[in-house]
Amino acid sequence: MIYANILLTVQAEADVAEIREHLREQGRLSRAEPGCLRFEVYQSKNDPKVFLLCERWESSAALEVHRTAKAYTQIYQPKVLPRVTRVPHPSDLIE
Repeated sequence: MIYANILLTVQAEADVAEIREHLREQGRLSRAEPGCLRFEVYQSKNDPKVFLLCERWESSAALEVHRTAKAYTQIYQPKVLPRVTRVPHPSDLIE
């Protein structure tokens, strides 16, 4: 099982609404991918520029396939990543 938590901070406040919609679509598409057990997108109430992606993948192979799929290659990579700072937190589930 692969647990990935990614903290994204939008660089320009004017981009927040658009990034939010891109992440909503990315989440919807990602959840339909084989091997995706969880893909949730959160927006901070304390700082609307901050988003948290909580992902759970069946395997490393499923995560690698995700990185070739539409959600990643047509939304996340070209439309989100250039406009955010990204801090990944690969994690282990404790409980």
